[in-house]
Amino acid sequence: MVLLIKIHGTIDAPIARKPNSIIERWINEDGDSSTTHYETLDRVNDNNLSYSIVKCYLETGRTHQIRVHMKHIGHPLLGDTLYFKPSTLISRQALHAYRVTFVHPLTKQKVAYIAPLPEDMNKLCKNVNFKKNR
Repeated sequence: MVLLIKIHGTIDAPIARKPNSIIERWINEDGDSSTTHYETLDRVNDNNLSYSIVKCYLETGRTHQIRVHMKHIGHPLLGDTLYFKPSTLISRQALHAYRVTFVHPLTKQKVAYIAPLPEDMNKLCKNVNFKKNR
């Protein structure tokens, strides 16, 4: 079975702490409102597996928001052992914050931080044969 993700969309699903867990979250109507906008930048289908590079924009900042929302739409993060399964392609969850912007609470100035893709993520992109350069 190949997991498919729409090219872009919005996930508007409330997130709550999963019962009997201090770590795991899940989609639950009693949870806090959570909104994630996403855009698929690249996709590779290989041997009934689908890999995608997805850009996410968060309107809210809930714990594990990207991980929970992506699992909710049937596209869990590669290597995410809490919400999916381990991977032989990467030894951690394939999640990277390239750019973080926010209004500084003291100065009230908009600040942005950019972090290049780490080496293990670059290697993953090469191994999966994504077409676009990252």
